[in-house]
Amino acid sequence: MTSPHAVATPSPPSSSMRETLRRLRSAQKPPATGSPAYSRFVNRRIGRVLAAASFHLGLTPNQVTAISAAFSAAAIAAMALAPPHPLTALLIAIGLLLGYAFDSADGQLARLRGGGTPAGEWLDHVVDSVKAAALHLAVLIGWFRFWDATQASPALLLLPIGFTLVSAVFFFVQILTDQLRRSRPDRAPKPADASLKAVLRSVAVAPTDYGLLCVLFVLFAWPPVFAVAYTLMLAGTVLFLLAALPKWYREMAALAR
Repeated sequence: MTSPHAVATPSPPSSSMRETLRRLRSAQKPPATGSPAYSRFVNRRIGRVLAAASFHLGLTPNQVTAISAAFSAAAIAAMALAPPHPLTALLIAIGLLLGYAFDSADGQLARLRGGGTPAGEWLDHVVDSVKAAALHLAVLIGWFRFWDATQASPALLLLPIGFTLVSAVFFFVQILTDQLRRSRPDRAPKPADASLKAVLRSVAVAPTDYGLLCVLFVLFAWPPVFAVAYTLMLAGTVLFLLAALPKWYREMAALAR
């Protein structure tokens, strides 16, 4: 999820890659409080490099969004269509991580170019919403096709089905909460800082970290092992959501006061 995409089409950059990266760092919006560790400390930095490179190549934010969607779609298709194999699992994880990095890059590129449009933000969120559901449905299809244990214990297939539901709810609530916060900037939560408490919070919310989920797909060639890690991610996300929903509701109620 990124910020709106740029409208203007600036002239070809005359600055160096290093200067562009410096400008990106200064234009970077601070991470939200509770941003997961991989997303905050790894993915944003990779996205910054990709945004700078895209800027020098003359790409638009929407084109970067399309690249993100292509990497994610290829990885998701491989989950459902390719038999489990260590090389396939590695390529799936790399494809998902690159898709996630370009997802960060498009918003950073938009800020570098000086602004954004509702259409660009809409496109970005549409791609994210499709990815959020398709990833877990692909796990469901891959397990059904290639994992013999699901024939003996069909209940295993409930895991990706449940993760699809949880992911859809989590994504929608995050987007809606963010939009409502924008209507009252004076009541918006403070950005995350570099304190030890903020860092520990980023680590504590690891089960909600999409980047960590992408990394776990290196285990996809070993379904029993992957299923354990996948279940832990699902359980952690459910617990976080159950704890966060009342807090977010109280925050939304406070916006009217």
